[in-house]
Amino acid sequence: MSQFVVAAFYQFVELPEYRELRPVLLDICRSNGTRGTLILAEEGINGTIAGTREAINAVRAWLNLDERFDRLEYKESLVDVDSIPFYRMKVKLKKEIVTLGLPGISPKMKVGRYVQPEDWNELILDPETVVVDTRNSYECEIGTFTGAVSPETKTFREFPTWVSQNLDPTKHKKVAMFCTGGIRCEKSTSFLLDQGFEEVYHLKGGVLNYFDRVSPTDSTWEGECFVFDNRVTVNHKLEPGEFDQCHACRRPITEADKSRAVFVKGVQCHHCVDEHSDKQKERFRMRQLQIELAEARGESHIGIGMQEVEERQTVARRLRDLRKKSSASSDQRRLLVLRP
Repeated sequence: MSQFVVAAFYQFVELPEYRELRPVLLDICRSNGTRGTLILAEEGINGTIAGTREAINAVRAWLNLDERFDRLEYKESLVDVDSIPFYRMKVKLKKEIVTLGLPGISPKMKVGRYVQPEDWNELILDPETVVVDTRNSYECEIGTFTGAVSPETKTFREFPTWVSQNLDPTKHKKVAMFCTGGIRCEKSTSFLLDQGFEEVYHLKGGVLNYFDRVSPTDSTWEGECFVFDNRVTVNHKLEPGEFDQCHACRRPITEADKSRAVFVKGVQCHHCVDEHSDKQKERFRMRQLQIELAEARGESHIGIGMQEVEERQTVARRLRDLRKKSSASSDQRRLLVLRP
């Protein structure tokens, strides 16, 4: 058993050259041995990585060198696990760092009122407050705050439609929203303000920040919280929870779910039995076989496929190009200095 640091962070900030930033950031993370997933978009950065204390410090130090990331919403937790709770390191390019699907909605323009974890209970226990869990339905089923409403969404893109059908700014005067780490609520509160809601609140730092700063004895949370790494869920003490994960659809499952007739380890569970094609399921079976063979040999299976190999080759090419450009710029500067 080893101790690793899990760091979750995001910031809405203008990154017009986010594509060029990707290979450099990926190289920094990989060279320090961190694993996880980061998302870059023109609107900012978002993601979670894990590694040793030294590795996480090195990545954060690199981020701190860039003055654009001076308002990074950053949260750490220490975990005692057998290995880093991610399989590999990825930096993805997306249109949005959290996908609502409405380009005109920007937390940089307007956002709801932040509520510190210590003040959250008082707000949501107010009978006039409508408490909305902005996470996906399978996350809400694992645990949520007392009295919270789940929109029953499969993706965040469905949230605006749910709002239009279930919330009314003339009736619902006080709306409080929350999510795992706070980033969804940046956009959901911005969207509600855009729709004419006036008193809109969100939990600062999300559920994980609440777990960190509010005692379990004072908690209004029921159940566990889904997290996007190999721990699957955490309890109020931020310890790994009791759920496992279906490695086909990534949804949380219980031991009872594994005993269902439809469950095939690594291939399907009751959630996704009808969601994947036969070709996809065959690929899942081969992956699961590779995992089991690696375990039998006492090895760690990371599962790097052709896509990952091509990705690494692309990163290497971009790094070489950036170094050539940097070298060429340096040569030009030297020539200018030498000219009479």
